[in-house]
Amino acid sequence: MAKEKVKKPFYKKWWVWVIAIIIIGAAVTGINDENVDSNQAESKPAVTESAKGTSEEKEDKEEKEEESENEEAKAEDDVPAEYNSALNKAESYAKTMSMSKTAIYDQLTAENGEKFSAEAAEYAMDTLEFDWKANALKKAESYAETMHMSKQGIYDQLISEYGEKFTADEAQYAIDNLKADFNKNALEKAKIYQDTMDMSPDAIKDQLTSEHGEKFTQEEADYAIENLDK
Repeated sequence: MAKEKVKKPFYKKWWVWVIAIIIIGAAVTGINDENVDSNQAESKPAVTESAKGTSEEKEDKEEKEEESENEEAKAEDDVPAEYNSALNKAESYAKTMSMSKTAIYDQLTAENGEKFSAEAAEYAMDTLEFDWKANALKKAESYAETMHMSKQGIYDQLISEYGEKFTADEAQYAIDNLKADFNKNALEKAKIYQDTMDMSPDAIKDQLTSEHGEKFTQEEADYAIENLDK
């Protein structure tokens, strides 16, 4: 009689252990992947509300600036060519000739000047941004250096309707900041009167101090006469 073949328990079979090893390996890999994902999530900096707000504010600012630039460009496109020409002329007069605002406007509209319309000239002067006090000072320096004028004479010329047409404030700024030797200017004027008009010292002195003449002070005129023949 043959012996019965004894079956091995299933857990002792080799293929059972192979399957078990595969399952355990897969489980361990899954756990490691979850840990990596978790660590990456924790290490990623969170976007704070303040940072988010700052970013949004920056975007809003950039959008507004772009809109403003577009509006300005559109406004410039809508400006008539004559207006832009008047503005360019006004800027040229201000920069190269140191003229006052009123004098430039009058030059723009003058029949013997640029002949722009009043509307174009007004646009130019309203749009032009310039340091008119600086222009007044430049004019004052020119009068002092090239024409040897007195302080009062320069001030009156700066504000005159027949002169430079600066405002009183602009002219006063120029006089307050003008560095000039008015004794020397009085002497130069005295020499001119003596050499070109053969005037006497007393007549020259009167002309130097006259309200209708050079408007030097008494002290400046005295200095000029005392040094006239030196």
